[in-house]
Amino acid sequence: MANEQYNFQELIAHCKEYGYIFQSSEIYDGLAAVYDYGQNGAQLKKNIRDNWWKAMTQMHDNIVGIDAAIFMHPTTWKASGHVDNFSDPMIDNKDSKKRYRVDHLIEGHADLLKAKGPEGEKEAELMLAQMEALDATADYPGLKKLIEDYKIQCPISKTCNWTDVRQFNLMFKTEFGAVASENPDENMVYLRPETAQGIFVNFLNVQKTGRMKIPFGIAQTGKAFRNEIVARQFIFRMREFEQMEMQFFIRPGTQMEWYNYWKEARKKWHESLGIPAGKLRFHNHVKLAHYADAALDIEFEFPFGWKELEGIHSRTDFDLKNHQLYSKKKMQYFDNDVDPATGKPYGNYIPYVVETSVGLDRLVLTILSLSYAEEKWTKEDGTEDSRAVLKIPAKIAPTKLAVLPLVKKDGLPEIAQALVAECRESFHCFYEEKDTIGKRYRRMDAIGTPFCVTIDQQTKEDGTVTIRYRDTMVQERILLAEVKRIVQEKIS
Repeated sequence: MANEQYNFQELIAHCKEYGYIFQSSEIYDGLAAVYDYGQNGAQLKKNIRDNWWKAMTQMHDNIVGIDAAIFMHPTTWKASGHVDNFSDPMIDNKDSKKRYRVDHLIEGHADLLKAKGPEGEKEAELMLAQMEALDATADYPGLKKLIEDYKIQCPISKTCNWTDVRQFNLMFKTEFGAVASENPDENMVYLRPETAQGIFVNFLNVQKTGRMKIPFGIAQTGKAFRNEIVARQFIFRMREFEQMEMQFFIRPGTQMEWYNYWKEARKKWHESLGIPAGKLRFHNHVKLAHYADAALDIEFEFPFGWKELEGIHSRTDFDLKNHQLYSKKKMQYFDNDVDPATGKPYGNYIPYVVETSVGLDRLVLTILSLSYAEEKWTKEDGTEDSRAVLKIPAKIAPTKLAVLPLVKKDGLPEIAQALVAECRESFHCFYEEKDTIGKRYRRMDAIGTPFCVTIDQQTKEDGTVTIRYRDTMVQERILLAEVKRIVQEKIS
């Protein structure tokens, strides 16, 4: 059996056809870079989110979860630095009137160079290295010159007629309340561009009510919003997306110890989802964010190249210190533990923070990219056969078990429905009796269902059924009474 290389567009089409991801507002020609999750995509997303939540909160004694509001007091974003610093270098094409993020424009040209072969790959790597060096020093004239030197064209106008590089803030603004004001900024609030600040402003609430002792973490999942100018590559970069973040509060001076701990721990978690270690790598940041003293990305090799999947950041005490400054409320922790160097308690201090932040939508795309396969093989009679399959790890697959009566008579549907009723409290099941059994198997392969059980005449005689395994297509006979136990063992 051979797995055929697939085009990324084929994966996107598959996601739509089998109820994973739809273009938002598609009947009105869609909304750019905004997507809806269908019945299977929503369940896959929930399964990944639940796995993360369990790994962070249930499996740690010192990490708890919260759910903060999307709307926050606007001063929050001034204190966090987002009002002044949450911007990206942008450039406009004078002919098409289109605006581009500079790094996206250059990375897109790098992809074109790489497609030309080894020499093109070398040129692309050199260009990207130059871009990182220029970006690290905020050398905007240098970035424009790099674009001009490589004759990078606008994808729309096909010209190199560019404006100067400028900064563009990525936060969405909206008005709060129903009363009109002469001052447009008076009722202005932002849609949060990250979930971390909801954790920081609740630091003392959680620490005191939970009697949390340093080191401890606060986890959160939720929506965030960024006004990306050029969002691309399907759900990899969207304007509305979901984050899974954990802020780990620590004693100052221990940040690198915890930074190294969490970067390894998070990589292992990704591997526990079935992502091969060879498809993951660490990428240290050349240019650090305004709040960080160390930062790296865990990157995954997507079909369109190595891209960020999760960020690990040592945020120092920047966030809590600034919120203390702007709010005039103390954000300190009293540490009773004894400092070996002085023999006295550590006393009051503002904790440092190590952050882990993963994009849930990117993780969904990671799983789908790894799982999708187009397979062809020659059967024993010499004929060709093929299938499209999603080999999603069983523990996060949207539907775990499909129960299929061979025919719609002779009491077989009743036996099948009884099995579904027995199993559905423990895991998601699917019942289907339409079409031939072969077509039903293929449909379940395409949806990503790891186990299919067929109820046939022999079931009535000896209480056995046929279980089929999606990844290998192997079938075996097992007891009907053992189906639930066997599936539970394999998905746990």
